[in-house]
Amino acid sequence: MGVQGLTTYVESNRNFLQDVKFRDSRLVIDGCSLYFRLYFSYGFDQQHGGDYDAFACFLNKFLSALETCNIEPYVLLDGGVDPSDKKFATLRQRLQSKIKEADSICHGRNGSVLPILVRKVFIQVLNQRGIPLVQCPAEADWEIACLAQQWNCPVLTNDSDFYIFDLPAGYLPLHFFQWTNLNGKASQRYIPSRCYTTNNLCRWFGGMNRELLPLCAVLTGNDYGAPKETETLLALIDVSALGRGGGRGRGKAPASRVEGILIWLSSFPNVTEALKEVSRLMDGAAGAGRRGQGGGLSSQLLAAMQEYNIKTQSSLAPWFSEGTLAQRGKTSGLAQLPECLSLAAARGQLSPMVLDAFVMQRVLLVPQVENNRLASSHCSSRPIRQAVYGILLQKAENPANPVSGAKLAKAGQVQMQGTRSDRGRGRGGGGRGQQGSEHLFNAAPVQTQSHGSGSPIFVEEYDRLDLNLSKKQVEPVILWNHIHLDGLSQAPAALRLGVLFEVLGVTQSALAPVPLHLQLAVAVTGFWLREATPAPSQPLLWALVIGMIYGELTLNNQPGAPRKIPVAPQLNWAAERGFLSALDRQRVRPGERRGVDVGAAHCLSQWQSCLWSALCLNQLLLVPLPEPNVTLLFSGTLVHGLFRYLKGGWPVESLLPGGSLSGQLCFCLLDAVKHCSLKANPSSFGSGKKKRGRGRGKRGRGGRGQSQGRGRVSEEINNRFALLMSEEEEEEED
Repeated sequence: MGVQGLTTYVESNRNFLQDVKFRDSRLVIDGCSLYFRLYFSYGFDQQHGGDYDAFACFLNKFLSALETCNIEPYVLLDGGVDPSDKKFATLRQRLQSKIKEADSICHGRNGSVLPILVRKVFIQVLNQRGIPLVQCPAEADWEIACLAQQWNCPVLTNDSDFYIFDLPAGYLPLHFFQWTNLNGKASQRYIPSRCYTTNNLCRWFGGMNRELLPLCAVLTGNDYGAPKETETLLALIDVSALGRGGGRGRGKAPASRVEGILIWLSSFPNVTEALKEVSRLMDGAAGAGRRGQGGGLSSQLLAAMQEYNIKTQSSLAPWFSEGTLAQRGKTSGLAQLPECLSLAAARGQLSPMVLDAFVMQRVLLVPQVENNRLASSHCSSRPIRQAVYGILLQKAENPANPVSGAKLAKAGQVQMQGTRSDRGRGRGGGGRGQQGSEHLFNAAPVQTQSHGSGSPIFVEEYDRLDLNLSKKQVEPVILWNHIHLDGLSQAPAALRLGVLFEVLGVTQSALAPVPLHLQLAVAVTGFWLREATPAPSQPLLWALVIGMIYGELTLNNQPGAPRKIPVAPQLNWAAERGFLSALDRQRVRPGERRGVDVGAAHCLSQWQSCLWSALCLNQLLLVPLPEPNVTLLFSGTLVHGLFRYLKGGWPVESLLPGGSLSGQLCFCLLDAVKHCSLKANPSSFGSGKKKRGRGRGKRGRGGRGQSQGRGRVSEEINNRFALLMSEEEEEEED
C-alpha cells in the first residue's frame, strides 16, 4: 500500500516529525520495506544478479545496531497477493515497470530491480540471528499496525500508509532512522531518528479529527485505487477548498493535492459530515435528473476507509508469545492448507509464490536483469513450478485410494497468450530448453481434476515476453512419485526426497560425494545445464562453482564459525586465505566502464530462477534436503569477474592452490554437477542420450580428448573427498 504524494508532503514539513533518541523498546518492522531500503539505498549490485554476501553482512550490522541499543525487533513480512484483487491492477503496472527497469540496468542505465533471492537471504539471516518473524497470509500493513497499537510501540517502515494509521507510539520512517550513526554513552546507546504521529499532523490543521485521515488517503489515491467518480469530486473540492479549512491553510491556495484535501477535510467535525458533503457536491454536479449518485460514492469511500481501521487486539500477538496461529475463517483460501504448511508459511518457510498458486492459481514472476531478446529466464525453471502446482492443486478422486500418476498421465501443453511457445526464441523456435522440459518428468504434464468438476486447472503465470508483461496458462504436472497435499505430513522423508529428485532429474548416487548442505545447489546446477537456453558455457559453470567454494571457505575461515566442510589435519588455512584474496581481486568493481556480459547475465538469471523455484519446491515438500545458505552460494560481481577471467583463456587450475581443500571441493562439485546434468532415467526418453553427448566430448574439461583422463582424476578427487568426510565423522564421534 501507499498514498500518492503523502511522503513528499509530510517529509517537507518539519512540524509533522519530531526528533527522538530511540532505544530500550520493542520495534515492529515492515520486513519487505526494510530489505528493499537496505538493498537499494546502500548501492548493492543489481546488474550482475546481486551480491548476497555483501547484503547479508550489511543486514547483520543493522541487527547488531538494534541489539546495541536494546531494541527488540519483531519482523512482519508480506505473504501472498490480497485475494480480493483490489490491488492487482497496481501490481501488474509495477511488474511492467520493473521489466523496463531491468532492461535499462542491463544496458548500463538507471533502474531498481531487486535480485530474486534477496528476500530468501533476509529470512535466513533473521533465522540465524534468532529474530522473531512472521509471514502474513497477504499484505502485512494492517497486521503491523494492529500489533504496534496493541504493544504501544513504533513501526519501522517506508510505507506512506503509516502516516494514516493512528498509532499511539508513532511511525519511524526508514529514511530518518540513522542506525549507522549510534550516539550516547556505552550503556545508553541510541539511534537518532524522527517520529511521526497523527496528532502532529492533525494539530497543524487546527485539531482536525484523526478519523478523517483514512478519507484523505482514499481521496488522494492509494494502491487499491479509488472510485472512478473521485476525480469529479476532487475537481469540486479544489474549488470549494480555497479560503476554507480550519487550519494553517486558511486563505491560501494548497501547495499540493494532499494539502488541499487536508484543508477541506479539516472543516468537518467527523467522517459522517464529510461524506454528507460528498453526497451534496456530487448530486449537485449530476443535476436534478441524476440525484442519488453522491450517496453511492460516499458508500464506496466509507468501505475503502476500512483498510485503515485497526483492531485493539492483534491476531499475531500470540504467534510471538506462544508460537500459535489464530484460526482463519472457512472462507480463507489458506484455511485449506495442511497445518504443517500453515506453520511453515508463518515462519517464512513457504514462498509467497506457493501461497499465490494455491489460493489464486496465479503467480507473478519477478523480472531479472537479462537479455530481453531471448525468452524469459523463468522459462527454464517452469517445469519445477509445474510440479509445485501439481502437488498443490491436484485432488485425489478417492482419498482412500489415490489415483496413481501413471493412470492420470496425459500429454499437456503450456497455453500462452500471444505466442505458441517462448522457449526457443532466437534458436529457430525449437531450442534446447524446450526439449528439456518435455523430458523432465517420468510422467508427462497432465490435465488435472478440479474439485470434482473435471475441468482443467491452470495457473496463470505473469512473466516477461520481450519487454511486455505476458500472461501464460501453465498446466500443473503430476509425478510418478504421486504425492497429495493432504498427505504431505504423513509422507516418509524418503518419498518426499524422491519427488524432489524426480523433478530435478537427479539420483542420490550422483549427489553422494557432495556435502549435504550443498546437494540442492548442485542438483539445481545440473538441472540448469540441461534446461538453460542458450547452453551455459564451461567457463561460466566453472565461475559459478568456484563462487560456491568461495562462500564455503569464507564461512569456514571466520573465527569461531562451525565448519561444514571437511577438515583434514594437514589443511593449510593460510593457503586457503590466499585463495580467497585471489578470488576477491577478480570481482567486477563498481564504476567499471565495460558493460555487463549480457549472455552471462541471462544464463545466470536462469540459474537463479531454477534455484528459487527449487527452494519453493523443497519447502513445499517439508525440506527433504537441507536448504543451502544462499548468502554463500552466489555473489554476482564475483561470478561475473571469474567468468571474465576464465573466458580470457586462463585454466581453472590457475585459481586453485595445488593440493588444496578448495581444489578438491571444486572438482568434486564439478564432477557431481556433470553427473546431475545427465538425465536420471535415460531409458525413458529416446532423446536423452543425444542430449547427453551434445558438444560435451569436444568441450569437456581440458578439451581435445582429455575428458576421459579428467574423469579418472575426478574419481580420485571424489575418493579423497569421501575420505576427508569420514575423517571428520570419526573426529566428531571421538
